[in-house]
Amino acid sequence: MDYVSALLPPVVMAVLFIAVIRVIVKTQGGANKTKEDAAVDAALARAQGSRPAPETEA
Repeated sequence: MDYVSALLPPVVMAVLFIAVIRVIVKTQGGANKTKEDAAVDAALARAQGSRPAPETEA
């Protein structure tokens, strides 16, 4: 029975890893994509808007 206790943790980790990858792949695109893209665009616009304009020497 030692082999069962030795193999159980890697098997559990492999199953969880595959489940996480499947969730990531399923949530890419679709209806959520436009909402996520809009949120990222808004955050980038806020970040760029809060920066001071670069001063140029003439």
